Amino acid sequence: MSVTFLAETMRKRVGKGKIMYLSLTSNCKEQRLCACPCPSTITNVAQAEASVQLSLYSPTVVRKFSSWGKWGQRGDRYHLGPFSWQVAMGSRRKAIAIGCLLAVVVLCGIAALILAVVDVKNVDLPPGTKYGMVFDAGSSHTTLYIYQWPADKENGTGIVSQVEACSVQGPGISSYADDPAKAGASLQPCLDKAMMIIPAARQRETPTYLGATAGMRLLREKNSTKAGQIFAEVSKTIQQYPVDFRGARILTGNEEGSFGWITINYLLETLIKFSFAGEWIRPQATEVVGAMDLGGASTQITFQPSGIIKDNSTEVLFRLYGTNYSVYTHSYLCYGQDQALKMLLAALRKDLTSQQISHPCYPLGYQENITTAALYDSPCVPAPAGHNPSQTLTVTGTGAPAECRSAVQKLFNFTACGANRTCGFNGVYQPPVHGQFFAFSGFYYTFHFLNLSSGQPLNAINATIWDFCTRAWKELEASFPQEERKGRLHNYCPAAFYILTLLWEGYKFDTQTWSNIHFRQQAANTDIGWALGYVLNLTNMIPAEALEQVKGQQAGLWAGAVLFIILTIAVGLVAVLLQCFWSPT
Repeated sequence: MSVTFLAETMRKRVGKGKIMYLSLTSNCKEQRLCACPCPSTITNVAQAEASVQLSLYSPTVVRKFSSWGKWGQRGDRYHLGPFSWQVAMGSRRKAIAIGCLLAVVVLCGIAALILAVVDVKNVDLPPGTKYGMVFDAGSSHTTLYIYQWPADKENGTGIVSQVEACSVQGPGISSYADDPAKAGASLQPCLDKAMMIIPAARQRETPTYLGATAGMRLLREKNSTKAGQIFAEVSKTIQQYPVDFRGARILTGNEEGSFGWITINYLLETLIKFSFAGEWIRPQATEVVGAMDLGGASTQITFQPSGIIKDNSTEVLFRLYGTNYSVYTHSYLCYGQDQALKMLLAALRKDLTSQQISHPCYPLGYQENITTAALYDSPCVPAPAGHNPSQTLTVTGTGAPAECRSAVQKLFNFTACGANRTCGFNGVYQPPVHGQFFAFSGFYYTFHFLNLSSGQPLNAINATIWDFCTRAWKELEASFPQEERKGRLHNYCPAAFYILTLLWEGYKFDTQTWSNIHFRQQAANTDIGWALGYVLNLTNMIPAEALEQVKGQQAGLWAGAVLFIILTIAVGLVAVLLQCFWSPT
């Protein structure tokens, strides 16, 4: 194969003061270098160590003369490697390829930079979470509720959810009147559990309250010094934990009732609800629901009447989620289930000299002993003059439903209201009941045990209670051994008649409105009670936190910038690899 080269003469110093001239001519075949006649005489030089530098488009080292052997005579032929034009063309292609890749790198980098800075806005981070704890210190037991809500709130009120409900072991704190230190110690297991739930960074700012209800109200009336000692001990225990303890106090009856009303309506979304548009709104066509609470020492009824509330002492005003509410509420101290049954037992002791009491509400065959000190141990059941506190009374059940109902009715003063329709019992003002009602706590526990919490009609409820109260004690023990071990099986009959009388004759529900009562203990997986309502109202006084902001942009722009950054890196790596490993030959 012949190749026509540009006429070039190349020089190489092969010895001191001697120049060799080589010409590339068109008659060189088989890839050989032809030595043409030159103006100067070529001197034979043995084993030359210099190298020839050929130049076509770019200079390149082809071979070392020493690899060809010795110089020959004029006209001898010497073998070359690849043609220099092939080497030059390979170098040119390499330079073009790398140049294109570098151009792509620059363009991708510019595109990534533009996408990274275009349409950048201030974006609100999701709100932080606040926590709150409330001890519901009732007359028969104490429960610690842990709540959380977004720190930014909604129209001034937090959107609160229940995180945990921890039941404190033992009786209510009012039962520790003779040993106040045990009241504080009883709270420790639930406080330890709370510290495992609330993040450490939020614990010191977690508002913590202890609210006592009717049990402590009665103890305060009986012995205010002992009540104060109990509060001192529970406060001392709570203050040992890294929380924002804001005190222990006794709630008024109206507070207990109205906070329970807030709880129910919040859980049923009659105060606020999350719309399909992703916003919290107040339902326009939804009526609020009434609340009825039956505790151990008091009972409360709270609802929004259809008309004006005429007694200001029974009216409570709230502002929740930007809306004002006016509700009727009243609490009947001593008419909680436990105290009412004690009043019933004391009323059945007709002969104060006798040690025997016949109880028509207790099952036939049931018998128990009780001291007069245990019977007359609260302001609700005042001791008769001259009684012996150490005297033991024997109570015997007779299982007589008719007599039981009559005895229960005598606990109420219905005549004080006369014909007045705006009256409950004991002469207390009450507007006619209006709307739907949720009955919880003692109302629910008793009726749930009797399978009466599913909306049964009034006649079915009356028949079920009547039938239960006629059953003998041995039969009940065999049917409900677990309840018997808890020591409350004998009380279901008097408790059921008490609830029926309270709702029917006390709160004035009738055959038309009875179906509006719903016996529940939970709604939306949250316990019904005053504690949640207390926290909801409390969040009105807790300042909202400003949302933290960061720089952000639309997801599409951000994704595009990331893509171009990846392309820039990838193309740059390809260019580096070509530079390192692509040989022009």
